[in-house]
Amino acid sequence: MDIFNPSSTSLDDLVFDYEEEKKVILVVDDNATTLRGIKAILEKKYEVILANSGTKAIAQISRKKPDLILLDYEMPVCDGKQTFEMIRSDEEMADIPVVFVTGVNDKSHIHAVLRLKPAGYMLKPYEPEKLLATVEKVLGGANGTEQ
Repeated sequence: MDIFNPSSTSLDDLVFDYEEEKKVILVVDDNATTLRGIKAILEKKYEVILANSGTKAIAQISRKKPDLILLDYEMPVCDGKQTFEMIRSDEEMADIPVVFVTGVNDKSHIHAVLRLKPAGYMLKPYEPEKLLATVEKVLGGANGTEQ
């Protein structure tokens, strides 16, 4: 391909496949509205995978390892703490950064979450800009690339 000779270059050769470069974010929340809302905010810059329970999140991680997990702390059956502990105990998953997203903002709850040493912590409701900024900070810059 000669970039200086347009006749020898097909359009397919010039198109950058943006999808391949997107970082993968797994969003775990038992609330479908929250899942859709977070996906709508992030899907332009990231590949977003959804799971509505901790057990489904673990199964999803084994199929496609994400670059970041946004994890609800308060979920039935397998809560965020249990899910986080399963992730950290598995050698293949232990290095994935996890940001807790929760609606409970009492002091003891916040301290319990922070003792787990997640990559981040956000309270619901969140501002879309703050969510994006947190994701970008944890992933190392815009769309997960160093700036």
